[in-house]
Amino acid sequence: MDAPSPATFDEMLAPDGTVREAYRQYHHWLSQQDSAGMRRKNFEAESFFRRTGITFNVYGQDDAEERLIPFDMVPRIITAAEWRKLSRGIEQRVRALNAFMHDLYHRQDIIRSGRLPERLFRNNPAWLPQMVGLRPPGDIYTHITGIDLVRTGSDEFLVLEDNARTPSGVSYMLENRETMMAMFPELFTKVKVQPVSNYPRRLAASLSACAPDCAAANPTVAVLTPGIYNSAYFEHAFLADQMGAELVEGSDLRVIGGRVQMRTTQGYKPIDVLYRRVDDEFLDPLTFNPDSVLGVPGIMDVYRAGRITIANAPGTGVADDKAIYSFMPEIVEFYTGEKPLLNNVQTWRCADPDSLKYVLENLAELVVKEVHGSGGYGMLIGPAASRKELTAFRAKVLARPDKYIAQPTLALSTCPIFTRNGLAPRHVDLRPFVLLSPGGVEITPGGLTRVALKKGSLVVNSSQGGGTKDSWVLDE
Repeated sequence: MDAPSPATFDEMLAPDGTVREAYRQYHHWLSQQDSAGMRRKNFEAESFFRRTGITFNVYGQDDAEERLIPFDMVPRIITAAEWRKLSRGIEQRVRALNAFMHDLYHRQDIIRSGRLPERLFRNNPAWLPQMVGLRPPGDIYTHITGIDLVRTGSDEFLVLEDNARTPSGVSYMLENRETMMAMFPELFTKVKVQPVSNYPRRLAASLSACAPDCAAANPTVAVLTPGIYNSAYFEHAFLADQMGAELVEGSDLRVIGGRVQMRTTQGYKPIDVLYRRVDDEFLDPLTFNPDSVLGVPGIMDVYRAGRITIANAPGTGVADDKAIYSFMPEIVEFYTGEKPLLNNVQTWRCADPDSLKYVLENLAELVVKEVHGSGGYGMLIGPAASRKELTAFRAKVLARPDKYIAQPTLALSTCPIFTRNGLAPRHVDLRPFVLLSPGGVEITPGGLTRVALKKGSLVVNSSQGGGTKDSWVLDE
């Protein structure tokens, strides 16, 4: 079960120092730039982000103030051929995830077939019995999905995790591109890059295509936010503005005449599609958490009646579970009849006795994650852990092995970042954003590249000191 770690793949430079195809035009341009001028540009980018208000909150810390998202101005570049191959695998996976959601809340054929253990969702807090038998408009559950990818070789991208509940970060993808185009307009005349700026328009069209039958010819779309103190409020407001949609809070909405309606200066107006950025638990106090003040009392009754679309559908968080993730190869094959085009990272389920034994014996070499964890929290990176941390985590895993999975410590690919001393390689991942509607699948070319700014770090999450960079997919 143990495999040797491959050498780190540098996405810009080959081992002999030559520049890889994806970066040739950019590298040629960069070699002609003045280093002092580039440092000024780097300062301008930081100032731009501060003025725009591109920040996030870190919860659970004494200094949980808003923080600037670190931005690196060296783009991450992918060739058109690489992207075509990736896109096929991403589309296959997203279609399988949506089919899995439908099956899990209806016949549960994958359980009956023995491919997936029933225990994985029966005791899963993300699985909602209230969704059983409910068919959302258009049979779409995962309207917006973020598939986290890591690269480990010249031709190997692996799926690190799936984000089907409320994938975030698309506003940073868009602002990163806008910042780059503002700072280096001449660069985009030399290197032909596929655009991402049409994402909000495509998102609005995709959501509108999922509107219920009772919707008017031009469906009303709204973004439901928990409010200004939420860590991703910037993104909620940004997307609502860019889509031309209303930004609403739970207090702006009520159920009137069997429809969810929002308060306007002309009275209450029905909403057809609600892009919610509120967790399931707080969505409807009459159905879920009775103490919630963030959601809309009665919205689930309207949803059951087929008179509003909620994106993403309640209960899709099951797909974010890392124990479910470990079964994704079986899930893809079950619903598509095809072998997965994108492979998972090798994963050991600690709930399995043989896997648990292996994990405990090799804890210092593995990455161990909570099945419901996110944001880089609740995980152990064995090679970077102290003996005390290993001992403490071993006790946690032994106490509740079903709560953990383990993976090898991957040699994530590196991309260059700009530092005071010039370019330096840092580890990266990639989150493409995928839209699903009855009309098909749309994948934004590139997505959000997250980068571990600390030398040697493998943790790219912004909450853990990571940053972002613009992702380029080259035109044909």
